[in-house]
Amino acid sequence: MPSTYGGATLASTDDQHGQLGGIMKFGLAFASSIGIEQAQAFDICRTAEAAGFESLWGGEHVIMPSTIDSSYPYTADGKIPAEPETPIPDPLIWLAFAAAAAPTLRLGTCILIVPQRNPLVLAKELATLDRVSGGRVELGLGVGWMKEEFDALGIPWERRGARNDEYIAAMRALWAGPHAEFHGEFVDFAPVTCSPRPIQESIPILVGGDSDVAIRRAVRMADGYFPGEGDTERLRALIARVRQGAEDAGRDPESIEINAMFGAHMKDPVAGVEIMSELGVGRVMVPAFFFGGASGMERLARFGETAITPGS
Repeated sequence: MPSTYGGATLASTDDQHGQLGGIMKFGLAFASSIGIEQAQAFDICRTAEAAGFESLWGGEHVIMPSTIDSSYPYTADGKIPAEPETPIPDPLIWLAFAAAAAPTLRLGTCILIVPQRNPLVLAKELATLDRVSGGRVELGLGVGWMKEEFDALGIPWERRGARNDEYIAAMRALWAGPHAEFHGEFVDFAPVTCSPRPIQESIPILVGGDSDVAIRRAVRMADGYFPGEGDTERLRALIARVRQGAEDAGRDPESIEINAMFGAHMKDPVAGVEIMSELGVGRVMVPAFFFGGASGMERLARFGETAITPGS
C-alpha cells in the first residue's frame, strides 16, 4: 500500500528503533469494542489521534452463539477470549463515527467477515464510508472460523473462501466504474451502477489469517497481510512464506504490507517496535483492550509517548 497513507514517524536515529529513519505505522485494533458509548468512542478516537496512531480498527462478529464448538484458531485451547456479552459493534457504523471524531486517521476492519455479507450492499457501504471520510478506508477481511455464526445467519459454511474471493471481485468491479456487470457462481448481475464510488482508486484490502490458504489469498488479491500470530519466530516464518509466495507468483513482495499484532510486546513496547521493524512489519496493530477500564486513556497516551513518538 502506498506510503502516502501516513503514519507515525519513529525517531530518526538508528539506536532508537532500528528503522533507519523510516516510517512505522501504528493501528489501534479493536478500538470499537472499548469505545461503545458516545463519550467513550469520542475519547478513544481523539486520544489515539493525539498519541500518534495512524489508524483505528473495528472487529466483527454479528452474534456470539451461547455454545461454540468451532475452534478459535488463535489460542492454544481453541476458545475465543470473549464472553457472550463482550461488545462487538458493527465496525462500519462505528468507523463512520470515528471518521468525524478523528479526521486524520485511517479507518479499517480487523476483520470483516466478507462471505457473511451481501457484496453489493457491502460495496455501497464501504464506498460511502470512503467518501464521507475523505478516502481513508481499508478493508481487512477474513472468511470466518465460527460455523455457528454462519448457521445463525443462514449463510452456507461450505465454500466460504470461494464466496469471499468472488465477492471481492464483484465489489472491485462495482468500484471501477458505472455499468459494471459480473457473472460468477455466487454473484451474478447485469450492468449496474453503484454510486458513489470510493475516493481511492480501489479500497485497500488486507487478508487476515495464518493458514496456507490465507497466505495464498493474500498473495493473489491483497494489498496487505494481517496474521493473528504474535510469537516473533512464528510470525517471521509466516512473513517469509508470504514473501516467497509473492516471488513465486511474480509479484513484488514489498507490494504486500505486513500488519502484525502487538501482544506480549507490551511488556517492553520500545523493544517490541524494534522487533517489528526488524521483521519488516509496516503497521503495528495494538489491541485496544490494553487500554480499557479506569485510566485507559492515560495509558493510551503514555504508549504514544513511549513507543510511537519517543523523544519528540
